[in-house]
Amino acid sequence: MTIVTDETFEEEVLKSDKPVLIDFYADWCGPCKMLSPVIAEIADEHPEIKVCKVNVDENSQVAISLKVMSIPALFVFKDGKPVASSVGFIPKAQVLDLINNA
Repeated sequence: MTIVTDETFEEEVLKSDKPVLIDFYADWCGPCKMLSPVIAEIADEHPEIKVCKVNVDENSQVAISLKVMSIPALFVFKDGKPVASSVGFIPKAQVLDLINNA
């Protein structure tokens, strides 16, 4: 799993040759804490997907540019473009559906 910052977003996400799942979170967010182990499992089980996390408190520029208003927020990027997103806690199966159907 890759921690992405405002400075590394372009290199890590936009220029990735694999689909990218990004988890926008904050350390104080309860639903974010519930989603975190799900995201970690997906990162371990699916090497064909690049899994990234963005702390919105420390990296607000990326969150603002993608209009993230609530967290946790998941985005799927393919070929440098956002192709799917979800807000709030969702179970692992739904996260995988989000990726696969994007």
